[in-house]
Amino acid sequence: MTDVRLTVLVRGRVQGVGFRYWVRGAAGDLGLRGTATNLPDGRVEVIAEGPRAACEQLLDALGSDRPPGWVGDLTHTWGTAQGLTGFRAR
Repeated sequence: MTDVRLTVLVRGRVQGVGFRYWVRGAAGDLGLRGTATNLPDGRVEVIAEGPRAACEQLLDALGSDRPPGWVGDLTHTWGTAQGLTGFRAR
């Protein structure tokens, strides 16, 4: 099975509340690789690579009431995995 890349821009109250570290844990539990990065405009960019089903589970979790803070809007795109390793919150 071919891995995919999921890129999600998360808008809401997602900086300064532990959101990136929650994403790192959730992604790690799903066996995904990637990053969660604070953007200057207050959003967080999540890039996750792995099986599509696991990426879809992460996307569902991001839109749920489980993450810390408040998620107001998610915008996502799908692409081809680029071979990321590990998962970093930066």
